Amino acid sequence: MFIKIQNYCEILSCQFSSISIERKTRLTILSDYIQTQIDSQKPINLLFVCTHNSRRSHFGQILAAVAADFFYIPNVFTFSGGTETTRFHDNAIAALKTVGFEISSDIESENPVYNVGFSETKTERCFSKRYDDAANPTENFAAIMTCSDAEQNCPFILGADRRFGICYDDPKNFDNSPQQQEKYLERCEQIALEMLFMFSLIEVN
Repeated sequence: MFIKIQNYCEILSCQFSSISIERKTRLTILSDYIQTQIDSQKPINLLFVCTHNSRRSHFGQILAAVAADFFYIPNVFTFSGGTETTRFHDNAIAALKTVGFEISSDIESENPVYNVGFSETKTERCFSKRYDDAANPTENFAAIMTCSDAEQNCPFILGADRRFGICYDDPKNFDNSPQQQEKYLERCEQIALEMLFMFSLIEVN
């Protein structure tokens, strides 16, 4: 893992007491699902869903992968999708770069495909897509709803073993404002903190 991201995770892993009891309860329910998959020797497929698949769901996909790697949890595969297709937003990408991720895209288009690296060998492939896109799992996965709009307007996700509501405030509300960078980094940090807490609960034999 890149040293800047390693340090970021180490600092956040000392701050679990800042997570509310209500949030910890939600995250523990999801960790119980992950633990069951591990105990059954099954892969852990996590699909993070938000309306536009442009900010929070990508944060979820990327930061869950990092948290699993930080705690040496094997066979974790993370994905993201939306109820609509837009693009991986530039402000979210900028926040991740600030944290220490190496992000590149080979081809510029309306909806580029980005490689988001957090170590020399580990990369997440990110682009905006619907939750039922061919790039995402169709069975044996948990659907994690990261925004209230998707939670309310996407009541059924075909193939999901379980569905979990772990919603986050939208940093989009601060686009083009003096608080833009601060709020994107704040949301990135919150999601990283909660993914680290969730994976810290997992026991691997």
